[in-house]
Amino acid sequence: MAMHARGSRVGLTNNALLVVECDGPIEPARVDRAFDRFLDVCPWPGARLRRPFPWGELHWAAGARESLTRPPVRGRAVATLEELQRELETELNAPINPAREAPVRVLLLDGPGSSSAPGCLVLTWFHPLMDPRGGQNLLAHLCHLDQSPGESPWGPVPPAFVPPWDSRSLRERARLARQSLAYIRTLAPVSPVSPAPARVLSGRASFRHEAFAEADGNGDRPTSREISWRLAVVGRALAKLWKRRGLPDVPFLVPIAVDLRRKGEAGPTFGNLLAFHFARFRPSETVDLVDLARTLRRQMADAVRDGQIDASEVGMEFLKYRPLGTVLRGLPWTKDGDIFSFNCADVMDVPASLGRCFGRRVVNAYHVPAVPPKPGIGVFFNRCAGRNNLVVSWIEEVVSQDEVTEIVESVAEGMGWTRRP
Repeated sequence: MAMHARGSRVGLTNNALLVVECDGPIEPARVDRAFDRFLDVCPWPGARLRRPFPWGELHWAAGARESLTRPPVRGRAVATLEELQRELETELNAPINPAREAPVRVLLLDGPGSSSAPGCLVLTWFHPLMDPRGGQNLLAHLCHLDQSPGESPWGPVPPAFVPPWDSRSLRERARLARQSLAYIRTLAPVSPVSPAPARVLSGRASFRHEAFAEADGNGDRPTSREISWRLAVVGRALAKLWKRRGLPDVPFLVPIAVDLRRKGEAGPTFGNLLAFHFARFRPSETVDLVDLARTLRRQMADAVRDGQIDASEVGMEFLKYRPLGTVLRGLPWTKDGDIFSFNCADVMDVPASLGRCFGRRVVNAYHVPAVPPKPGIGVFFNRCAGRNNLVVSWIEEVVSQDEVTEIVESVAEGMGWTRRP
C-alpha cells in the first residue's frame, strides 16, 4: 500500500484516524509543544518515505533535529453532529503524500458532541508508518510529555519507539519468506469475490461509528471477546449482502492482523508490528455462528502451529523491495481483481495511559482506517471507557447507507449489544 500510494493514483487515501472524544476542547499550543519535545528524542513523526531509484528498499528517512518540522496541528469549531462527521470524513479522504509531508497530523474539533464529550482530537497518519496500536502509543507519548515538564520525562532511557532488529540470519529469514509466499499462493483455489464493482469511480471513503454496551451477562461469554466470534458475526452480516447482490458462494478470504507486541505491554510505536492470518469460510457457512467460530479458531491455531504467522511477518519485511504490481502477479487468485473479500480487525482496549488527553478526560476513542477500493468495505472493533465501538468503513460506490445500517444492526445483534445512551 505504501508503494501504491507513491504511484500514479495519488488521490487514493491510505489514512488511519484515531478519534478521541474528550470532555472539553484541547488547546493546539499544548499539542505543538508536545510534538516539539517528542522530535527531540524521536524523529519519525517528521520523517519522509524514500526509495532509491528504481529498486531500492522503501524506507523512512529523517535528517538532523534542526531539519525536522513538527506535524501540523489545526483547530476548528463545528456546530452540528453532521458537520463533525463531514470534518472526520474530509480528514480521512485528504491523502498524505509521505514523500513530501509529515506522515502525521492532528485536527482539534470544538463541539458539538454529546454533553459529556464537547471536544475531539483526531490523530491522522499514513498507515504504513504505524499500526492502530502504534497510533495509540504515539498519542500516549505526547500526552505524557504534556503532563511532564521536566527535561527528561522518561528518565535516562526513553521507551523503545521502534522494534529491535531481527537477529535471524538473512538465509533463515529468506527461507521463511519463501515459505510464506508458497502458502499465500495456495490460499484461494477459487478467486475471492468482494462487493466492489469492476471500476470504482471516485474512491471516496466514508465511515459510520456506533458505540454499544454489552447485553446483561454477555461479558461472561468468552467467545464474544474473541476475534473468531467477531469475524463469524461480521461474516454473517456480509453474507446477507452477498445473497442480496447475487454474489457466488465462493469462500470469503479475510486477512486478520495479529499484533506481535507482548500481551500487556505497550510495545514499540512505529512500524506496523503485524503478521497476518488468512481466514477462509463460505457465506453459506455463516448460519451456525458457534460452529463457524470454532472452525475459525481452529484455522488460526493451525496457522500458529505450522509457523505461518511467523513466516508472514518475515515475508512482509521482504515486500519493501518489490512494487505492488509484481507482488499481485505472483498470486494467481488475484487475477480477477479482488484480493480479499472484506477487511475486519479488533484493536481491543484503549490503554489506561490514554485516560486523559492534554488535560481533558477521555470519554471515548475509536479507530477509522480507510479501506482499499477493493474490497471496498471493512468492519472494525475496539473498546474504550466501557464502550464497544463498531466502525464500518467503506468506499462510496461499493455499498449504500442502507446496506451499512443493515450490517451494523446485524453485527450488534450477533454480539448481543445495546446502544449507548
